[in-house]
Amino acid sequence: MYIRYLFLVLLYPIVASADWQQPALSHHLTSVTKNIIASDFELLDMDDDKKKLSDYKGSVILLNFWATWCPPCIREMPSMELLNQQLKGEKFKILAINQMEDVDQVFVFSGQLEVDLTFDILFDSTSDVARKYAVRGLPTTYLIDKQGKIRYRAIGGRDFNHPEVVGIINQLLKE
Repeated sequence: MYIRYLFLVLLYPIVASADWQQPALSHHLTSVTKNIIASDFELLDMDDDKKKLSDYKGSVILLNFWATWCPPCIREMPSMELLNQQLKGEKFKILAINQMEDVDQVFVFSGQLEVDLTFDILFDSTSDVARKYAVRGLPTTYLIDKQGKIRYRAIGGRDFNHPEVVGIINQLLKE
């Protein structure tokens, strides 16, 4: 009881007034040196249309596993949208695979963001696709080249609109 009182009287004003800034999102992508072909899958999108990874063969794909309850996932969404807008018209596609949530949850979530998401959101309600890709934490992102090979990965939130990331994607687009 005394400790709780001490916290409320002495420490709470300090904690409550502190400007708690989250660290900046990283922009580092880890190069995948093994020759790993991305596993095909079929999932439903927001409109209940079936989408396959193989539908986008010949495009560079940013494959992002995420959830609405994941703070770094939320923080990276605007940078994904900016990247999507910047590379509009290129052979580039973002596929954001939501984990175990339904369309209504994601719809409400996306309406609360400062930007409108124009990239594809798919639903992995059983996490079968996440298991295929050995996802151990959210967010996890893979960058897949035009031949379907996984070239880069990132575990944790990223600033996908960072010039270094855009440069990597542009290099993959030229290959």
